[in-house]
Amino acid sequence: MSDPLMITGKLTKGDAKKLTDTMRGSTVGPTTLYYAGVTAPVIGAGMALVAQEAFHMINLGDYWETMLSAIVAAMAGITWYLIFMRWSYRHRHGRSGEMEIDSKVTLADGWIAIRRGKVETRIDWSAVTEIKEAGSYTLVKFDGTDPLMLPNKWFGRDKSARKAFIERLKQGKVT
Repeated sequence: MSDPLMITGKLTKGDAKKLTDTMRGSTVGPTTLYYAGVTAPVIGAGMALVAQEAFHMINLGDYWETMLSAIVAAMAGITWYLIFMRWSYRHRHGRSGEMEIDSKVTLADGWIAIRRGKVETRIDWSAVTEIKEAGSYTLVKFDGTDPLMLPNKWFGRDKSARKAFIERLKQGKVT
């Protein structure tokens, strides 16, 4: 049985941005893409019907009725899509106090514990799916929960402490 290793730190806006950029492939989430992609065609179709009826009332003729209705519908759909995408653009990174409360990460023999304020999450070693070291942080991915980012600055200038922590993390459960 080995002694638990602990580090404490607070994510900065830059850290949270790196985390979300690493985990998300774009600046908008899947819900945004879904709603923008579904509502834009619906709005376009609705505008096509409204425009067609308006053009029919002024007797433009079938060709111009169809052509102008299609143009109005396309413009309405594209405009809605662009407006919706702009409204839903994610500017904020972090959530639930990630950047206001210190995170305490403990590596023990049977689990990894992450404590933020009054909440502690324990994760079994078997849930670790990936450990990725980048230039300024280490990212730990788990099966069944959000990833954990460990910025190198949480270790201060003690490179040996960081190395020991990351090696212990890579070992997993020690028997």
